[in-house]
This record gives sequence, C-alpha cells and structure tokens, in this order.
Amino acid sequence: MGDVFHRDCPARMVLDHVTSRWGVLILTALREGDLRFSELREKIEGISEKMLSQTLRMLVRDGLVSRAVEPSTPPKVTYGLTTLGKGITEPLEGLSGWIRDHAPDILAAQASFDAAGRD
Repeated sequence: MGDVFHRDCPARMVLDHVTSRWGVLILTALREGDLRFSELREKIEGISEKMLSQTLRMLVRDGLVSRAVEPSTPPKVTYGLTTLGKGITEPLEGLSGWIRDHAPDILAAQASFDAAGRD
C-alpha cells in the first residue's frame, strides 16, 4: 500500500479518517454494538449532527462502518462495524485505554510546562 510518511500514500487518508477525533470515538462506540444515529449522538458528547453525519459517511465509504436503513416512517438508520471495522477497534481501544490511564501524567506535564513559561 505504501509508506504513510509519503504525502500521496492512500493509507495516510485512511489513517486520518480512523484517528480523527470523531472517527476514534465513533468506532469505539460501535464496538459495543449497533447504534442508531441519535444513540451515537447521545453517547458521544459534544459531537454536532453535522460532524457525526460527515464522519459516519466517511467511515461507511471506507468500509469500516455499515449503514442499514429500515423502511419505516421515519426511516430507522442503524450503524454498525463491518468485519474490517471490528479489526481496527481493538488497537483503538488500547490507544484509548492508554490515554485514559496516563491522562493525569499528561496533565501534570502540561501544568509543569505552563508554569515554567515555555512557549
């Protein structure tokens, strides 16, 4: 596929999608099971409908998320992980866990940096 350090590498685009702020949260939220749009919006605090919609569209296009529409009024749309998407959630869960576990250390480092007046 190429070298992600190269500007034109197709894997770099996928890396950007998966590791974007909302991409990580959507993928890890769907790890627990399929969710409707409104359920995802409630679960991921702070995401706007526009960003949720754009990110879901991108992840569906990448083949990581599936979109199922139930014919009803109004239509029910459910999102879930594809086999490909399930494969990426384990490493993302590890990354999220590491960040959660080390957040106090990172906050302390930031406070120390700021107190020293560094730019």
